[in-house]
Amino acid sequence: MKKDVLVIGELNVDILLNKVKGFPVIGQEILADEMIFTLGSSSAIFAANLASLGINTFFCGIVGKDIFGQYILTELYNKKVDTSLVTQTLKYQTGVTMILNYDQDRANVTHCGAMEHFDLTKIPVEQFSQYKHLHLSSFFLQKGLQKDIVQLFKIAHEKGLSTSLDIQWDPDNEWAFPYQLCLPYVDFFLPNEAELLALTETGQLSDAFDALDGCSNTIVVKRGVNGALAYSKGTCTEAVPYLHSHFVDAIGAGDSFNAGFISSYLQGKSLHDSLMFGNLTGAINTTAPGGTGAFSDLSSFVTKARTIFNIEI
Repeated sequence: MKKDVLVIGELNVDILLNKVKGFPVIGQEILADEMIFTLGSSSAIFAANLASLGINTFFCGIVGKDIFGQYILTELYNKKVDTSLVTQTLKYQTGVTMILNYDQDRANVTHCGAMEHFDLTKIPVEQFSQYKHLHLSSFFLQKGLQKDIVQLFKIAHEKGLSTSLDIQWDPDNEWAFPYQLCLPYVDFFLPNEAELLALTETGQLSDAFDALDGCSNTIVVKRGVNGALAYSKGTCTEAVPYLHSHFVDAIGAGDSFNAGFISSYLQGKSLHDSLMFGNLTGAINTTAPGGTGAFSDLSSFVTKARTIFNIEI
């Protein structure tokens, strides 16, 4: 029996500041009425919520041997994510992201720490054949992996794994991702709309799809309150959003969408059904603070789907 999903990616904690009174100004101090300390990083949120949906999930990454690192390992363990492939180091600190929340938008400041020093030598590629699927998030934050990103996905492809990739936003706004070389080995490319347009230097989705048409397999685009769509070989599949009045914050909504989409795909559902389940998972994510607070297991997810959207799963 193969293991379900191996997640490769960054690990950090999030410090959320809510009800922030104004915007930061150099030389001045502002106040926030609420603070939340929680598990952060795109990869960890994806892994935790995927495991909560009942998918057997394993994580490969790096943390510092410090309080933040121990907190991350404990939280993933509590979410039933296997962390036996996570490296702990005394040389670097665990990463941290400070998030200032403003209604449905936010400002982030991240100290990458150990995640920048995670590279191919710390990934057991010889074990890839044990898994069904490989997922990687936050390409631009993992500088140690960038030069080997094509090789990593090529190995996974050759070992028979299905694959997914969410590069996330580039803090340097340079977008030096070798998509023409990498995407042929990626089954599901999972950017949001802004990321896709920035990567392809285009102004609309049709032009972005044209730019990637010769090298991509399936492009899944997250569009927030506008739902999601998938493009593959000239065919576009759209899925409407799940809108609600229980919004708390959107942190991790895209990662939760990824978890729902991949969970559905691994269960053999159609592309449209997988998009819809991703939309549902992303929507439920926004009903609690942080990326993993909305549901702790499949039962709590089913309950929220029923009570908020009147959906039986």
